[in-house]
Amino acid sequence: MTLALDKAAQDLLFRAAHTANAFTEEPVTDEQMQAVYDLIKLAPTAFNQSPLRVVLVRSAEARERLVPLMAEGNRAKTGAAPLVAILAADNEFHEELPALFPAFPQAKDLFFAERAARESSATLNGALQAGYFILGLRAAGLAAGPMTGYDAAAVQKEFLDDDHTPLMIVNIGRPAADAYRPRGPRLDYGQAVTTV
Repeated sequence: MTLALDKAAQDLLFRAAHTANAFTEEPVTDEQMQAVYDLIKLAPTAFNQSPLRVVLVRSAEARERLVPLMAEGNRAKTGAAPLVAILAADNEFHEELPALFPAFPQAKDLFFAERAARESSATLNGALQAGYFILGLRAAGLAAGPMTGYDAAAVQKEFLDDDHTPLMIVNIGRPAADAYRPRGPRLDYGQAVTTV
């Protein structure tokens, strides 16, 4: 076997996992989300910068503010999901670098003094962490419905601030019986991988 992870874990994280479009009514607890975060925070980012910020949309009032900002095709499923997470990149992540990357605290000023450099790095590394977040949900036995179909400027204004850029919105819960569409095709190894 060429993979260290057993087949059941591989299936849970990848083969049997799909983007969920419908969920049961079973709630997603704060304890589950804490466990997911405590797992995914350990995955690597450049300079350990960890720019991902998560806003959990739990209350009915917050859901009422969010749903109209979603693309038409995403509104009903976002309204019905047990939990919704707004994943954002913190463009001021560099303020935490002396604590997060003590081996080279000068990185804060040397590489990230300019806002444009911070935004670029926060977006890239925040998106990387968003992928870890989805895998963390799967590892917890939950399903994820990540979406980029929403009014990003409106979500930023309503839930974040100018220092946080929305990356995606993720519906979270236990998948309903009709949660999944058929899996789409993927590129073969030879189509995606080149050796030089």
